[in-house]
Amino acid sequence: MTTAVPEAGGGFPLVLGLDTFGDLTSDEQGRPLSHAQTIRDLVEQGVLADQVGLDFFGIGEHHTDDFPLSAADVVLGAIAARTERIHVGSAVTVLSSDDPVRVFQRYSTLNAISGGRAEVILGRGSSIDSFPLFGYDLADYEDLFEEKTNLFAELLKGSPVNWEGKTRASLHDQDVVPHLENGTLPTWIGVGGSPQSVIRAAHYGFSLMLAIIGGSPSRFAPFSQLFHKALDSFGRDPLPVGVHSPGHVAATDEQAREEFWPRYLEVITHVSKTRGFAIPTKQSFLAEVGPHGALFVGSPETVAQKIAANLKTLGANRFDLKYGMGGLSHAALMTNIELFGTQVAPRVRELMAS
Repeated sequence: MTTAVPEAGGGFPLVLGLDTFGDLTSDEQGRPLSHAQTIRDLVEQGVLADQVGLDFFGIGEHHTDDFPLSAADVVLGAIAARTERIHVGSAVTVLSSDDPVRVFQRYSTLNAISGGRAEVILGRGSSIDSFPLFGYDLADYEDLFEEKTNLFAELLKGSPVNWEGKTRASLHDQDVVPHLENGTLPTWIGVGGSPQSVIRAAHYGFSLMLAIIGGSPSRFAPFSQLFHKALDSFGRDPLPVGVHSPGHVAATDEQAREEFWPRYLEVITHVSKTRGFAIPTKQSFLAEVGPHGALFVGSPETVAQKIAANLKTLGANRFDLKYGMGGLSHAALMTNIELFGTQVAPRVRELMAS
């Protein structure tokens, strides 16, 4: 018998935020900016996200010339020090090629700086550039993530930590600092298409973040169903479900598409060499931008309607717009953030309430 998708929100508060991979930005003439300027601009974008009332600002870990955000937690610390309300976190941390103890220490430190506003989204790594960089074998992809997720779950329980595994040295009555000041660190598992990852999130009591970057978002509804069934089978209380998808907001649908399309084509064409993505056509792009696609590109009303519809379809209570695309200007990104916070988010709240 098919399990119905849980009611949108599942009793959890609606959360609307932004994610970025730190895409290399350009000036108004289309000339690429330096890595340093891109990072400084990113801090300003995070501060603006707080000012316009958004709930979350996340930075994904990458290690390439196009995405120079190899130390997201440092940038998030700079944002946290200049904000008071918005939650800050990873989107995602590639746990497979990192050390769980260091990840915990970095984000518990961020939690201290922000006064309890830090979160972490853990992922196996759809971008695999960190594996050769840090000396990991892709053949160990699954084992690395499983063991390291297990250790991270132990770290969240607090000190002393006892753990044994194959991927790093064991811990015996180890005090891991800094200690979390209040409660725990909200932790999510980012899932892009693996049912095993959904079950893993439920097993460890981590929330579920659906990374939807192509195709109809409705095809992820079974993952929401599986997550809630798995939580129940593990004897755990319900947990939030979030959605992460790319997009761009401008004053009109036409402007948003004109700004986003050439950059989207360029970026996807470039990464297709290593990721195997199909190079988009204008027709396929318009299909993804349409009501049943995974790109949230358009005017504030268009984007808000699409977010609300998909939150209801997926039984989710959170939506993070992955904003930005390599080559867009800092000014265009700031406009996107302002429109998302001042027009899209309030409209989504109205639609969800009704």
